[in-house]
Amino acid sequence: MKIGFIGLGAMGKPMACNLIAAGYEVHAFDVVEAAVKEMEGKGAIGAATAGELAARVDVIICSLPNAKIVEGVMTGKGSVFDNCKKGTVIIDMSSVAPNSTKAMAQKAAQKGISYIDAPVSGGVSGATAGTLTIMVGADDETFQKVKPVFDVLGKNIYHIGEVGGGDAIKMVNNLLLGCNMAALAEALTLGVKCGLSVETMKEVISVSSGRSYALDAKLEKFIMADQFTGGFAVDLQYKDLGLALEASRDEKVPLPMTAAAVQVYEAARAKGQGREDMSSVVKVWEDLTGAKIRGTGK
Repeated sequence: MKIGFIGLGAMGKPMACNLIAAGYEVHAFDVVEAAVKEMEGKGAIGAATAGELAARVDVIICSLPNAKIVEGVMTGKGSVFDNCKKGTVIIDMSSVAPNSTKAMAQKAAQKGISYIDAPVSGGVSGATAGTLTIMVGADDETFQKVKPVFDVLGKNIYHIGEVGGGDAIKMVNNLLLGCNMAALAEALTLGVKCGLSVETMKEVISVSSGRSYALDAKLEKFIMADQFTGGFAVDLQYKDLGLALEASRDEKVPLPMTAAAVQVYEAARAKGQGREDMSSVVKVWEDLTGAKIRGTGK
C-alpha cells in the first residue's frame, strides 16, 4: 500500500514519520517546500504538487488547517480528485465541520473515490509517539481496509459511524474542553477575589464534583507555573468552537454557553495570546479584576 501524506505541519510530519518507520512507502507534499525536503531526508518520496502525489498512491492522508484549504487541495487546479485513481481512499485528519466532510465525500464518490474523516486527539506528543486517539467516520468496508494505517498512528481507534461522524465527535469533545477551560478561568478568578488561594482550590476541587480535564491538565502545569508555551493554542480552540457554532446553525441547535465561551477566547486573541496555550485565557480575567492567579505554583 502506497500512502500519500498532504500537510507536513506539527501533526502531519510526525505521523508521516511513523508510517515510514512502519515500512510504508510514503509520498509527501506540503506547500512549504522545505518540509517536503525534510521528509525526503527521512525516507519519504517528495511530490511537487498534491495532484502529482494523488496519481501515485493508494491512500491519501490530509492534515490541513481548515475546510477551505481542504476543499482547495481536493477540487482546485491540479487537484487531488482530478488525479486520483478510482478506488483511492482519502483520509482527512483535519478538524472541520461534519457537513464540510459530507460534501467532500459526495464529490469524491462521483469519481469513484472513498473519502472518510479521521480527526485526532492527543496533540503533537501523541502524534510523535503514535498514541493518538483517532475518531473515524467511514463505511465498514473502507474502515477495515485502512485500519492497519490507523493502528500505526494511534492507540485508541474509534469507528464512530458513517462519514462525518469522526468530525462530529471531535467537535463535541472540543466544545466541552473549550467551555470547561473558560469556566475554570472564571471560577479561579471568583475564588481568588473571595479570598481563596489557588492552591486550596486545586486541592479541594481535584477531589470534588467540579473536577474536570481542564483542571487536571491546565491548572498546575500551565496556570500555576505561569507557562503557556506548547499545549493547545487559543487559536485552535477558538477555531473548534467556531466549528461547533457552524454545525449549530446547520442543525438548528442553540449553543448559548459555547457562544459565550467564544468571546472569552476572542478576548485572549485580541490581547495577542492566540499562539499561547488555551489556559492563558485566565489572563483576561486577571486584567479585568486585578486577581493574581498565574505563578502561584512557583
